[in-house]
Amino acid sequence: MSKLSIIMPVLNEGERIAGALASLFDLRALGTEVIVVDGGSSDATVEPAKLQADLVILAARGRAMQMNVGAEKASGDVLLFLHADTRLPADVSDLVLNGLEKSGRVWGRFDVKIDGRSPLLPMIAWFMSLRSRLTGIATGDQAIFVRRDSFRTVGGFPAIALMEDIALSKRLKRVSKPLCLRQRVTTSGRRWEKNGVLNTMVLMWRLRLAYFFGADPKELARRYGYD
Repeated sequence: MSKLSIIMPVLNEGERIAGALASLFDLRALGTEVIVVDGGSSDATVEPAKLQADLVILAARGRAMQMNVGAEKASGDVLLFLHADTRLPADVSDLVLNGLEKSGRVWGRFDVKIDGRSPLLPMIAWFMSLRSRLTGIATGDQAIFVRRDSFRTVGGFPAIALMEDIALSKRLKRVSKPLCLRQRVTTSGRRWEKNGVLNTMVLMWRLRLAYFFGADPKELARRYGYD
């Protein structure tokens, strides 16, 4: 029977890491592997992670590189890449493993719900899921999952500062269409609400358009707010 490995890249998530990993406790009890890959946190991220994950790895900073390192250490047949502020449905293992087996596809993602106070967030989440279904492109907030052998075949995530999820989706689309699960993961709306929902939406569309026309991901990451 296939095994699922969850890989969580983190950086300075001391306030959230305990809750994020606690939400995976039941999955671990049923045999799902949980790997945390820290990119050099300067706060109390690593120690709590060691108590609640199967493996904690230190890696060079950069979400793409961290996830690739985690994938190399994973023992599961299927890899699921999870942001620290995203929560999975309780039956995620069955949904992913059975879904891939029955569909014959090698990768996929979930529909998404954005948790927050703004009444615009449900509409944005609905459009994100619809856009992904139409284009076959997934974002990191949708908990991308992929068979480990296929992930290795396409070379994993490209080592870029931003848009690594889009780049991986394009690589995997050459192998198969994504399995688009209608069950939803719940991701935090903290960045949306901190910077303004409409402002964030416009910024993300501008960054995607710039990436499509060949802009440097390092510059896009700077504009997005990464150091």
